[in-house]
Amino acid sequence: MLGLNKADLRLFLIVIALLVFAPFIMNPFPESVGLAQFNGGYPDLLQKLVIFGIFAVGFNILFGLTGYLSFGHAAFLGIGSYAGVWMMKLLTMNVIPALIVSVITAGILSLIIGFVALRRSGIYFSILTLAFAQMFYSLAYSVLTPITGGESGLTLSLEDPRILGVSQTESGNIPVPHIFGLEMSASTTWNVGDWSFTFNVGYYFAAIVMVGAMYLAIRLFRSPFGLMLRAVKSNQARMSYTGLNARPYTLAAFVISGMYAGLAGGLMVAMDPLAGAERMLWTASGEVVLMTILGGAGTLIGPILGAGLIKYLESIISTINDAILHSWFAALPGWLENTLVFILHPFIGKGWHLTLGIVFMLVVIFLPGGIVEGGKRIGNLFRRKRGREDQTGPATPAPKPGE
Repeated sequence: MLGLNKADLRLFLIVIALLVFAPFIMNPFPESVGLAQFNGGYPDLLQKLVIFGIFAVGFNILFGLTGYLSFGHAAFLGIGSYAGVWMMKLLTMNVIPALIVSVITAGILSLIIGFVALRRSGIYFSILTLAFAQMFYSLAYSVLTPITGGESGLTLSLEDPRILGVSQTESGNIPVPHIFGLEMSASTTWNVGDWSFTFNVGYYFAAIVMVGAMYLAIRLFRSPFGLMLRAVKSNQARMSYTGLNARPYTLAAFVISGMYAGLAGGLMVAMDPLAGAERMLWTASGEVVLMTILGGAGTLIGPILGAGLIKYLESIISTINDAILHSWFAALPGWLENTLVFILHPFIGKGWHLTLGIVFMLVVIFLPGGIVEGGKRIGNLFRRKRGREDQTGPATPAPKPGE
């Protein structure tokens, strides 16, 4: 079905189910209990999970298949955001043209950078991509201020010369992003007892884009082109001995990966029409590397899981403070309550990076293949246990003497 084998189709359907039911899955606790602090089913976080999932899936096409580690992919994320905002300023608030222009612009930029950077491999390639990203960050932050907005960022204004649509609404406000009249910010809340589930148009639009991006990634992974990229990662020297030139394949992978990043940048603008130079900073490039490694480089669903975990920790752990900790441990003796708060204090709020660092360290040490490897180990454990039970079978009674 859809050109996918059974395993890939099953994985694809799992991704679709997770996206459809995410508002329920991410809100496991009723709002009346303290654990509701860990609920993440609100639109802003769900949108981040999907958008950065697309970003990581695209990065995995380059890093997971070819082994080329780019530290400059945030440049394509940023340029996609800028292109999307300009399309909204000049043409229309419909997000479709903005996404198309974001992908095309990021693809052109990645073609230029890839043509130069792929002349080197290994650490030299990584340094070149980092240098390009920092160069574009500096240009966006200072030199190209009339185009990028500089330090303040690029935003919409009431004076935008928008061709299709109005520059301001009847109430005097800036129009909001929409898809054929359906506003991205529109939401519906469903209250069930102590639970509250929010269904947001922007999230489900991003989820549909994610489904398409995931499908293309699966087809690419299983295609002859994907096999050539795996050959580049396996042994590029041996590949060249056979007379095959690896550069066109790696350049194509770099451009495709950059277009995925541009798509993620365009989706950011579709949810919130603002583009800033900080999206092109080297830390943003390092973040997508962490997402891919944490989830499982070279796997199909790993980057999505890694992106989800990092964005969840950023949005949930960073909001916990000492007051919340004291409320959790209020039933304990005072000395024990204060001790626990003192121990956990460095890992919450602004210290959420420390929590992320510990999680990443544990995964790299015990699960070098990422979260996906952990899932496979658990699955193999249950399969071995079931296999032993099947081989043993029911016990047969011993024969009586004379039988």
